[in-house]
Parts: sequence; C-alpha cells; structure tokens
Amino acid sequence: MDSWVNSAEVLGSDLPLELAGTGNRRAVLMGALREAVRSGRLAPGTRLPPYRSLAADLGLARNTVADAYAELVAEGWLAARQGSGTRVAERAAPVTPAHRPRTPERPSRPVHDLVQGQPDPSAFPRTAWLASARRALATAPNDAFGPGDPHGRPELRRALAGYLARVRGVRASPERIVLCSGAAHGLRLLAEVVGGPWAAEAYGLPFHRGLLASHGVGTRPVGVDGDGARVSELTRRDRAVLLTPAHQFPTGGPLHPVRRAAVADWARSTGGLVVEDDYDGEFRYDRQPVGAVQGLDPEHVVLLGSVSKSLSPALRLGWMVLPERLVAPVVAAKGEREQFSSATDQLTLADFVDSGAYDRHVRRMRQRHRRRRDQLVAALERRAPHVRVTGIAAGLHAVVELPPGTERSVVRAAAWQGLAVEGLADYRHPGAKRAADERDGLVVGYATPAEHAYPEALEALCRALPPPPEPPEPPG
Repeated sequence: MDSWVNSAEVLGSDLPLELAGTGNRRAVLMGALREAVRSGRLAPGTRLPPYRSLAADLGLARNTVADAYAELVAEGWLAARQGSGTRVAERAAPVTPAHRPRTPERPSRPVHDLVQGQPDPSAFPRTAWLASARRALATAPNDAFGPGDPHGRPELRRALAGYLARVRGVRASPERIVLCSGAAHGLRLLAEVVGGPWAAEAYGLPFHRGLLASHGVGTRPVGVDGDGARVSELTRRDRAVLLTPAHQFPTGGPLHPVRRAAVADWARSTGGLVVEDDYDGEFRYDRQPVGAVQGLDPEHVVLLGSVSKSLSPALRLGWMVLPERLVAPVVAAKGEREQFSSATDQLTLADFVDSGAYDRHVRRMRQRHRRRRDQLVAALERRAPHVRVTGIAAGLHAVVELPPGTERSVVRAAAWQGLAVEGLADYRHPGAKRAADERDGLVVGYATPAEHAYPEALEALCRALPPPPEPPEPPG
C-alpha cells in the first residue's frame, strides 16, 4: 500500500485541509475531508473547489481527487448537482468530539423502499375482492369444501384459460392448467419432473436459481443483451431454459422476435423445455403487451404465472400452462390432494376474472405504474441527467444505468439516505463470466411505495446518485 504522510495544513484553493495519515492518497484525502466537515471547518453548503484545482494544489492525480469526491458523495458527506459543483451536504452537521462517529452510520431501518418485487399493498382492490368472495361462496358447489383436487379448482382453470388466451395469446385448454401457490412452487414441481441441468439468463432472481439448486438442478448462464437472452448459447445438453421473454428480469428488454422463434426451434429439435416466467406480462406501457412464447409451441413451452405482481403476493395463487405430456407427472409430484392454495381463494379469483374486475384492476394499475415510471424518468432528467433509465416501459421496476464502477458506492449512499434499493450485481448469475455482460445499475421498484411516500423516495434516490462527470478541459 502506498504510504503518504503530510501533517502540514494545505490551503488547496482556499480549502483548509490537514493531510495526515498513512495509506493510499485517496483514503488520506477522504479522511481529511470528513474531519473538516465533522469539526465544522467546512460548514454545510460550502462549495468545494473543482477536483482539477484541488488536485493541482495538493500535487495529486486528478482521478484521485475525483474518486474521493465521488465516494464522499456516495457516503452522504458531500452533494453534487450539475451546474452547481460539489458542496458539503446540508445534513452533514459538525459533531462534538465526545460523540464523534468513526464512520457515517446508516439508518437502522429504511425510511424509503424502492426494492422491486411487489405492488403497493394499499392498492389491493379490497371492495371488489370482497364482492367476488361473497358471490363465490354463495354459489360454490359442495365439493369445494372437501379434499382438493391437485389440478386446482376447475372454475379457476376455465377462467384462466379464457383470460390467458385473450390477453397473453396462450394456447391451452383448462386441462393443461395446473394451479400452484406461485412461480416458485411451479419451479419446484418442474425441477422434480424435468431434472437438470437447466440454462438460465445471466441476470435473474437468485432465489429461483437457489430453489432449483436445492432440488438438484444446476443452472448454466446464458448471456443477456438489449434483445434479451442470447438463446444461441443453448446446447443439446440443457434439459430446460428459464426465461423472462416479455420483460427480461431485471435488465428490462423483451426477447427479440427472431430469438423467440429460435428458442422454440431449439426446444423442438432437442426435446428441451422452455420455462417462460410471465411475471409481469400484462404491464406494458408503450404498446400492447407482446404475446407469450407459449403460443408458438404449446408442447415445448411451460408458462408460469401468478397474481403476485398484479394483485398481491399474499394470495399465493399461481398457475402452470403445461405441455400435455407433463400434466400427469406434475400433478403426481404435487400430491394426491391440494395442500397449497385455498379452494375459496381459487373460487374468488375465478369470479374476479369472470366478472371483469381483474381486467379493470389491471387497467388501473397499468395507468398507475406508468405514471410512477414517468415520474422516475422526469426526476432523473431534472436532477441527474447524466444517468438514464434503460429497458422498455413495462413492469413494476426500472433499471437506472450508472457509470462503471459506481454501483456499490451508490447502494451504500442510498442506505445512508434511508433508502432501500438494490444493485444489478445482486441479480447476476455467479457463473456469468463475459465482461461484456457486466453493467452497473440500480433496480428501482417504483410500484412498492404508497402514493404519498413515492416523491420523497425519488428525492432520496436522486441524492444518492453519483455526481455528473466534469467536462474535459479545453485544449491549450
């Protein structure tokens, strides 16, 4: 490690810093700046000199000072806004020596939540759901209150067959649909029946990969780019491939039409299986949703769906649309009786779909989520135009692309701001090796906060983002 000790006070561009310590120069400079803020020598709102000027005055490399500024912005000591330079953060008040913390402390629990994965719980359609529950109970046949069929209630399977055909282009009769308690439950059953190994997108839910591994099914990553999964990387050895074709999770692109056809061809030619996780297929905002890949080849594609994104994960209701050859094995793996999903909830959802209440709710949520995404894009354009939202306008989350090498510090800065948000690295397959696939970004779940809390969550997000790069020096 580089040693650098200088106990003299340096007036770098009229900035009083005492550079003292042993370590690399960036760490020593960061320590001096923190100490100047703690002691009150640098008051909140004080504008710091441009990093080029400070680097020249201190005899440091420009990158050293620029990196120190960026890290301190990420930690919450400094704030950077385009056009106004870098300043001491308003919240960074001096503290007395007796109570001086060694490092900035993050809040004990998040104040704001932009973690992806669920809709705003307050948006659940309680009145309409209660009306469907009353009708369903009033008309339920007696056998609904006996031992459940592992296929699931026929009323819901009929309702889903019509709905999925109309909205997602799915080709299936009710007999091809097996109900489950969600996508994770469906994956468990498929892992038992199909076996491994599977291929999986290089970015995806670690929970799903871990679930498959716990059932003895290993996953091999296939690359992801702007056109979705690179299905040309599939091999004959892969028994199945897990995809999110409508809206790649989490990077946000749809599977290109050529690749949709190619993955169906791969499944037919190899006997493999495409497992299509249609986790938010109804929520496309810039155009009509693209139909499910299942419609291309119902005998080689399994469609997994649930109400966890459209209604609530608390309902534990999902479905599998299966090739005919897999129906009996999956039902056998499920067991002789339905032990996962309540029959009354199944009947309620059937009425909710048949009555049109589900369509109305999805339309309302589509408008709400689109407005939320538009607010996110507008806030970034206004407060941080040097970062951008990537992926299609769809779903309940968006990816905010970050400058290379900044993701970890931004996630830490968000925690400092009391904001829960995740980085793209959290979703990267551990076996993915292509450097071209690596990217820095935040996975922002804009559907999660309540309406009143969302603007403050966006403010916290903007405060955590890295400062804009300084323009290049003019020649000469």
